[in-house]
Amino acid sequence: MVRVAIGVEYAGNAFEGWQTQPHGRTVQDALERALATIAQEPIKLVCAGRTDTGVHATAQVAHFDTTVERPLEAWVRGVNSHVPASVGVLWAVHVDDEFHARFSAGSRRYRYVLLNRRVRPGLLNGRVGWMHGLLDEMAMNEAAQCLLGEHDFTSFRAAQCQAKSPVRLMHSVSVKRWGDVFVFDFHANAFLHHMIRNLVGSLVYVGKGKRPVDWMAELLEVRKRSLAAPTFAPDGLYLCGVEYPERWPLPGGGRIIAPPQLLIP
Repeated sequence: MVRVAIGVEYAGNAFEGWQTQPHGRTVQDALERALATIAQEPIKLVCAGRTDTGVHATAQVAHFDTTVERPLEAWVRGVNSHVPASVGVLWAVHVDDEFHARFSAGSRRYRYVLLNRRVRPGLLNGRVGWMHGLLDEMAMNEAAQCLLGEHDFTSFRAAQCQAKSPVRLMHSVSVKRWGDVFVFDFHANAFLHHMIRNLVGSLVYVGKGKRPVDWMAELLEVRKRSLAAPTFAPDGLYLCGVEYPERWPLPGGGRIIAPPQLLIP
């Protein structure tokens, strides 16, 4: 058996999430069909982070095992000739069988891009979030700093989350503004189901003045999802970084980071 790691980008609004479904309209389904065409055998993919319907990726990483030998370019250009235009394989490398796209990853990065203006987006519909009311950048960034470090994120966890523990280690978090665009960046060892969208939703409540800055810290303490803000739209969320030890021949020495630059000068 040969193990191959691939880097993938996709527009999540063209699919019903990453994880395979009976209807076959997911990123995993589209890629596995294309990979099987090249390999002439069934292929099963494992990814670094499963994304929901509407969530995008600029730096998804996955691996698969196969009994056939193909040039690495076949796993890139060959596969891309058999998938929809909204998904693309960026690179492929051979790795040993100790590499695991999910369990070998030391951390992940997500970015949420939020357009804050009076009218909704047209050109970037489905690619950015939108909020028409004025938001306070300083308040949101200050509120977000309580998330740094290791915490129980139960208040920001979806009811259907299957993670064994709600505890996660947040390495960095920031909220920055460029004109009409707010960018929320999160870097953690791992994330819970809907965690980023729930965090953004609550931070927006702070930015709108509906809740004080210290409300985020209170939510961490109470560990009750029903007290936090509703889950924010998936449109502006991007999986944009996965980091691995240097032992494997991955791009960037294992630091696979590609934050989207939408509307940022």
